[in-house]
Amino acid sequence: MPKNKGKGGKNRKRGKNEADDEKRELVFKEDGQEYAQVLRMLGNGRCEAMCIDGTKRLCHIRGKMHKKVWIAAGDIILVGLRDYQDDKADVILKYMPDEARLLKAYGELPENTRLNEGITGGLDEEEEGGADDYIEFEDEDIDKI
Repeated sequence: MPKNKGKGGKNRKRGKNEADDEKRELVFKEDGQEYAQVLRMLGNGRCEAMCIDGTKRLCHIRGKMHKKVWIAAGDIILVGLRDYQDDKADVILKYMPDEARLLKAYGELPENTRLNEGITGGLDEEEEGGADDYIEFEDEDIDKI
């Protein structure tokens, strides 16, 4: 039988936690970049995001972030705009919740941006209406059965 020449399996790779996220410098947008909020994840390293300029774009998560930085719906991200495709962009950076609050405090993000919800503002009306989907039974109905 051949000897195992590797350093270990998938659990070894999983065990590394890069702890460089605690104190990092706040990155502001430059030319050709825009802030965006993730609307939904599409799979295959892609997501749909609503940019601050009002355009909905299909965003591609770059390879450096793929399977290392987990992006979910409602996260604030920095995207790089493409010169040749206006409806597509590339995810450059994901902001941590405290960094997103700082961006809003500095006036980089508009005041109507909702930061701590998992789903963006357009879907909240459906959630409120869906809260009444349960059935309420009275005690006498149970006794008759």
